[in-house]
Amino acid sequence: MSSLLRATLITLALLTTAGCTSKPILNTQHELPVANQVSEEKMKTVIINALQKREWTVQRLSPQLVQAEINVRNQYYAAIDIRYTRNSYTITYRDSRDLGYKDGKIHRNYNRWVSMLDRDIMAALRANGMTVAEPATP
Repeated sequence: MSSLLRATLITLALLTTAGCTSKPILNTQHELPVANQVSEEKMKTVIINALQKREWTVQRLSPQLVQAEINVRNQYYAAIDIRYTRNSYTITYRDSRDLGYKDGKIHRNYNRWVSMLDRDIMAALRANGMTVAEPATP
C-alpha cells in the first residue's frame, strides 16, 4: 500500500472518530415522591454543594433557579440552568463555547460533566434520607 493511500485512510479514520464525539444534549429531570419533599432552601443547598464539588461556578441564584457555568482548562465553557422545587429538579443546557454545539448535539464531555453533577445531587439527596425516582424523559 502506498504511503499516500495509507495517510489518506488514517486521516479518514481520524475524522470519523472525531465526528463521533458529538452526542445529543443531556437534560435531566428528577422527581421526589410526595412523602420525601424537602424545603426549597434544602434543595438549593444540595444543588449548590454539588456544583461546588464539581467545580462549577454559580452565576445567579433566584427562587427556584440556579444558573451555573464551568470553564475547563480555560478553553471549554458550558452554562446550565437548574430549576428546582420542593420535589423536583431539572438540569438544562443554556450555552457553551468550543464544545461543538450544533442542532441539539454537543461534545460528549458536556454530557459527562452534567451526568456527574446530576449523580452528586442525587447522592446528596439520598444521603439526607430522600428517595429519588429514576429520571423522567422530557
